[in-house]
Amino acid sequence: MRFQLGRLLITPGALLFCRENSINVFGLVKRHEGGDWSDLDQEDRAANERALLEGTRVFSAYKFPQGKLWVITEADRSATTVLLPEEY
Repeated sequence: MRFQLGRLLITPGALLFCRENSINVFGLVKRHEGGDWSDLDQEDRAANERALLEGTRVFSAYKFPQGKLWVITEADRSATTVLLPEEY
């Protein structure tokens, strides 16, 4: 664990997406928590590494054949949300 997640939340769209596509949402959150930012470019990966030092928002993106999920941990580490990009 590289940082605190806070309260875990999932949007209705992301929950449906995970159910329909047999995606283990807890597995994604564990990857996020461990620093596996997955489908981010180098600039965004570097921003996450700075976020861990500076206490700003942490963001991960995970691509699947059916679409994409985002995992965002708030700057104050009070909450982590799993959502579809269009729900942002």
